[in-house]
Amino acid sequence: MAAQTKVAVIYYSSTGITYQLAQAVCEAAGDTGAEVRLRKVRELAPDEAIRSNSAWQAHRRQTQDVPEAEPDDLTWADVVIFGSPTRYGLVAAQLKQFIDTTGPLWTRGALADKVYSAFTSTATLHGGQETTLTSLFSVFYHWGGIVVTPGYTDPSQFVAGNPYGASHTSNNAEVAPDSTALGAAALTARRAVRIGAALKQGLAG
Repeated sequence: MAAQTKVAVIYYSSTGITYQLAQAVCEAAGDTGAEVRLRKVRELAPDEAIRSNSAWQAHRRQTQDVPEAEPDDLTWADVVIFGSPTRYGLVAAQLKQFIDTTGPLWTRGALADKVYSAFTSTATLHGGQETTLTSLFSVFYHWGGIVVTPGYTDPSQFVAGNPYGASHTSNNAEVAPDSTALGAAALTARRAVRIGAALKQGLAG
């Protein structure tokens, strides 16, 4: 019997938009039979900044029980799917800070030969979605990872329009992810898990 594929979904979200995409990724990965860990990265913003935004403050309370990501989550997983809102076309500092702690794992090759994928959200149309995703891919290349994207492998992707990964435009957190964005997140997860499971089986063989 094939071993269960292990999936780590590691994300940052301030007001909850990216978190909703992360939930869709987790649900789709779990539906494949994979074992899934949902992890948020540590918040770096000062309390006064969070309190100044009611949506941010509410989301922090909502997700207070979600465990924080640790380097062990990366070594445990066969598949790692990162999520981050865009910050000037790059990932949020909170996720970047977590990535910057992975040097010891990278130096011993512990991050290589895993499947990686990503999703993102922006406040405005386009808004750096593709550059945010490809900036994460550069990290994965350095780690020796195998990057899996949704591409245009499903007709729904011609509506979603982003072959690099699931993405959503929130209009400054006023618009929750719709069925198109959530579907792209699910497709991203299913493809990553399928390829990760095949890779794991091949390595085990």
